[in-house]
Amino acid sequence: AHFQITLNEIQAQLEQHDMHNAKLRQENIELGEKLKKLIEQYALREEHIDKVFKHKELQQQLVDAKLQQTTHLIKEAEEKHQREREFLLKEATESRHKCEQMKQQEAQLKQQLSLYMDKFEEFQTTMAKSNELFTTFRQEMEKMTKKIKKLEKETIVWRTKWENNNKALLQMAEEKTVRDKEYKGFQIKLERLEKLCRALQTERNELNEKVEVLKEQVSLREADVDLAVQVLQSCTLNFHEELGTPTDTEPGIQPDVEPRVADNSEKTVSTSPVPGTESVD
Repeated sequence: AHFQITLNEIQAQLEQHDMHNAKLRQENIELGEKLKKLIEQYALREEHIDKVFKHKELQQQLVDAKLQQTTHLIKEAEEKHQREREFLLKEATESRHKCEQMKQQEAQLKQQLSLYMDKFEEFQTTMAKSNELFTTFRQEMEKMTKKIKKLEKETIVWRTKWENNNKALLQMAEEKTVRDKEYKGFQIKLERLEKLCRALQTERNELNEKVEVLKEQVSLREADVDLAVQVLQSCTLNFHEELGTPTDTEPGIQPDVEPRVADNSEKTVSTSPVPGTESVD
């Protein structure tokens, strides 16, 4: 549109210059005709030239001045016209260059517009999908509100149960502290009993060794059987005194030492370790 306006302005200026040039030409033609008439009059009126020579010379000078002015004006007009023409040509070239640039920009803008149209269509599709998702989300929200109400009721029930369980846990914790104290006492007792059991095991091993020695000695000496029996009795008495148990009537702790005499006057002593003291877990 700007280019069209400039072209219209250029055309208007060209028309104005053409009008001005036509007027100048018309004036020149009129002046030429006047000159022709003057020459004819000068040829016809040679006789009157002498009388009015001075007057005619003045008129001729005026005409020459006018011609010079007109020629000078014509030259100036032609120069101005040339300058304006060159300026208009430059503007026309620049306007063509701008027009080409505008065409390129138009193509780019068309491409951008197509891209924007594609994006707008994608946006519309996404909006439609988002509307569908919003409706589904609203339905799910309604369902979730219902579920939340149910869960709130269940939480109230579970909270009451939790409080009751906390009370029970506090009671159990108190009972646990009491049981822990009892357990520590039992552990101390167990440690003492383990120490006693270890001591008894060591004594038992020593007694077993002594019994084996005595077995060897019994085979050599028949008379020392009574002494071995007395030693075993004394050992069992010491053992029962340490345990704090009676020696004669309690079942499970009986010395089993019985001499047996064979036909060939050979006596053997069958001794067994004290029952009940073989292993301590």
